[in-house]
Amino acid sequence: MNFREVGFHKASILVATCALLCGVFSAAHAQQTIFNVPSTDILDKGKVYGELDVTFKPNNDSGNVVPRFSSFVPRVVVGTGGRVEIGLNITGNINPGADTTTLVPAIKYKAYDGGDNGWAIVLGDNIFIPVRNKSYDIGNYVYAQASKTFSSKTRLTFGGYHFSDNVVASGAQRAGGQFGFEQPITGKFGVAADWYTGKHASGYFTPGINFKPHPKVTGYVGYSIGNSGASNGNHFFYTAIGFNFN
Repeated sequence: MNFREVGFHKASILVATCALLCGVFSAAHAQQTIFNVPSTDILDKGKVYGELDVTFKPNNDSGNVVPRFSSFVPRVVVGTGGRVEIGLNITGNINPGADTTTLVPAIKYKAYDGGDNGWAIVLGDNIFIPVRNKSYDIGNYVYAQASKTFSSKTRLTFGGYHFSDNVVASGAQRAGGQFGFEQPITGKFGVAADWYTGKHASGYFTPGINFKPHPKVTGYVGYSIGNSGASNGNHFFYTAIGFNFN
């Protein structure tokens, strides 16, 4: 959702920020995620999960590359069986500024489930379909990643991604690494972090916490810090509330 390469003029960065604010925190969000990076979890057949992601920056200090904003991203995920889940989220609901509503259908497949050995491998694809105030016609985000869960219940995730033209960088493709860390502390509380490498609209490190006030409800609170421009205001709050319908 936000910025450009280091070295761009500040005004250009602000223009790019407004154009991309629809997606940075949600580029991967049409499926179960850590915060932004997809997790290696897959819903069982017939299971339905819904989530509302809210990202925001409350201040508007002079010179910030990311001005004050709020963004709302609803999404739903369904397990189809065969270690596959499909999802849909709606990005681009931004304030202030013109909404750049984008439909993002997605699919994630667990290619390997090692069970007791703690290893898992997933492959996924998200298709970006802008429907309002379009700056491009269609885009794609594809990834492959693995995770390892240890006896301490620590789970480490690592993999690679590719975004097609314009999805996270105007007129350009982007590729790099995506990583995650999850550590349950109790049955209802844990700490986590995830990271997309690169200088683009999804290039953030997000540490935070997750908690379960109810068996069907999960909350997330994090803080996203840009890979570039962090000292100039490229950072914001990430929150989400998720609900398992069955």
